[in-house]
Amino acid sequence: MLHLDNTAQSKLLTMPECITAVEQAFQAIDSGQAIYRPKTDVHVPNRNANEYYRFGSMEGWYDGIFATRFMSDVMAWEHRADGSWREDQYCMEPGKRCAVVLLFSSENGEPLALLNDGWIQRMRVGASGALGTKWLARADAETVCILGSGRIARTLLEGICAIRPIKQARVFSPSSTNRNAYAMSMSDELGISVEAVDSSQKAMAGADIVATSTNSGAPVFESDWLEPGMHVVAVGTNEVPPEAISRFDVSIRQGVSSLAPAKDSVRHRSGVGLSYAGFVAGSDEQMARIPNGGAAHIDTSNFPTFTDLAAGRAPGRTSKDQITFYYCHGNQGLQFAAVGGAIYRNAVLAGNGATIPLNLFVQNDEG
Repeated sequence: MLHLDNTAQSKLLTMPECITAVEQAFQAIDSGQAIYRPKTDVHVPNRNANEYYRFGSMEGWYDGIFATRFMSDVMAWEHRADGSWREDQYCMEPGKRCAVVLLFSSENGEPLALLNDGWIQRMRVGASGALGTKWLARADAETVCILGSGRIARTLLEGICAIRPIKQARVFSPSSTNRNAYAMSMSDELGISVEAVDSSQKAMAGADIVATSTNSGAPVFESDWLEPGMHVVAVGTNEVPPEAISRFDVSIRQGVSSLAPAKDSVRHRSGVGLSYAGFVAGSDEQMARIPNGGAAHIDTSNFPTFTDLAAGRAPGRTSKDQITFYYCHGNQGLQFAAVGGAIYRNAVLAGNGATIPLNLFVQNDEG
């Protein structure tokens, strides 16, 4: 069994290879050759007045690889004077996080690899956003608006640049330090002009592609900023204003993003911070800490899925003036099986990774 840390993974898979792996896995859902369980979260109170502990997990299977990904973190909410809020996560202390991907062989059940999930997490989201862009954005799209300047915003732009002839990007995030650093590093990394601007409206004006990747609890743009021909891809759960939905000519959701709340349980609910849905413990007073938002902010349940689009059951872009929308949620466990499987196979071929004793996971029946 292999251990592949973030540094090792980054040397084993390129963004174009990652996009291909995700696309092939998503297309295999129709034939029953890929499957996944949507993300499930369990939330319990801790001792701090503005926090909740969360354990989240998801699974998926594709091409002989079964993946499970779990994370153990604390959600901390920052409430602003204007009534908006944002969500941060940490494990033990700010700046640390705990998330792991385990890969198993579906042929004999053997544990194959343990992956730290920092690099694969960013790559699978960037690849998925790029995949939606590949199928829905205009072929001649050259300019990108990036709303957000975090780690996933980096791979999101990298993925988009891998499948469209991008020449220029504009980035906005509330922190001028962060957006300026993003613009400088991404310009160097991608060899294109990336400009930091001081408002989301400036970043969005005239863009061919609008990509959002934030931890905001409120929409990050206004519906009347949408322009003919734009393609919008959203990574965050609350980033799109509900009134924008009627402006989109084509709307596609990646897949099923969460288990629908159980109607007979007051403890299984949607809108748990930025979680899609979750099982929630705590007293009424403790649960009052949780901002009510999440994926319930916009209703995507009637959107066709990427699989519908790829199979021809749902139309994609049919004219250059249409506004298209790709909601980058769903299929999460399958992403880890597809991308994790590609990383693992490349690691075996390259002789990369540290060895983990199998007896940490496998025991004799009498043991």
